[in-house]
Amino acid sequence: MTGTATVVGAGIGGLATAIGLRRAGWRVTVLERRAELERYGAAFGIHPTAQSALDRLGVGDALRAHAVPYRDAHIRTPDGARLARLPLERVERAAGRPELLISRPYLLDALLAGLDAFGDVPVKLGERVTDPDALAPGADLVIGADGIRSAVRTARFGTRSGPREVGTVAWIGIAGIESPVHGETWGSGRFFGLTPVEPGRTNWYAAVPGATTAEELRGLFVDWHDPIPRILDATDPATWIRYEMRHLYPALPSFVSAGADARSDADARTDAGAGLAAASGTRSAPVALVGDAAHAMTPNLGQGACTAILDADALARAVAAAPPGRTGLTAALRAYDRERRRSAQRTAFGSRTLHRFMSTDRTRLRDAALRLLPG
Repeated sequence: MTGTATVVGAGIGGLATAIGLRRAGWRVTVLERRAELERYGAAFGIHPTAQSALDRLGVGDALRAHAVPYRDAHIRTPDGARLARLPLERVERAAGRPELLISRPYLLDALLAGLDAFGDVPVKLGERVTDPDALAPGADLVIGADGIRSAVRTARFGTRSGPREVGTVAWIGIAGIESPVHGETWGSGRFFGLTPVEPGRTNWYAAVPGATTAEELRGLFVDWHDPIPRILDATDPATWIRYEMRHLYPALPSFVSAGADARSDADARTDAGAGLAAASGTRSAPVALVGDAAHAMTPNLGQGACTAILDADALARAVAAAPPGRTGLTAALRAYDRERRRSAQRTAFGSRTLHRFMSTDRTRLRDAALRLLPG
């Protein structure tokens, strides 16, 4: 089926969803509350499954033009001793391609270029949406891609599920030097990560119980193994990003809401060009949530961007395969929910569990368990 969609949010998930729906023949508008798109320089890990989804969305080549492979990374103790190898080689052997790392601005530009290629998908900045039903007269489907504090989610699903802090502060930055080692270093209650992002630069991230200033953060890692202190010294604190780590809790019972019609579904059926909402007098818009709006997670597994991309691909495939009419759209939304909700929520749960394991003070037991891992 085809129709008209409004995507609320112009992050990775929102832009990918807009591309997928437009490729499926839908008319799409993107609304973003910020005056400009977020271009901070964090690196995203893109798993091979998400790479395949980006290929289906037509932006895989643009991804690979700026991405670097992620290989040979370890978990270490603060003195530099190796505890375990990250399973990157197993991922590559199974998928036939490596995990890729790309900075947020490059991935954002690739998605924007994918939209621009259609020439008819407006991205409207400074548009704050608080009621998805207000969009119903011009949209057969509203996509909530507006992040962990999603107004679309709150309006349709209430406030039971919302952002929950995990008691850890995260810092991220990009240093203008290349690290000789990659992976993560796990200490007592805190950890530090190093990944490639592009030649001559290193993406880093740290998680600590407190640390409110750059100097405090440097002090927490001053005696950790090289190059961690050098990486922090080589990064301008003015470019560091600090945020309280949060996740969405409790898990949502559904990622979709079919909405309600003023008339019966039989009366609402219409051809692709007329628009379901206009024909049926929709009182509440059908809604689908993607990305952090649906399943915001801690960053420990590095799967936030991947799950948003997989959501976008799955939603586009579901609506493209559906027959015309409100019944078809309802069935498509249910199919999307079946494909993505449990998978995404398992990933979110796994990431939160890993956060607890990484951040424990019982380091002897944790490190002993890590040494038992293969590789």
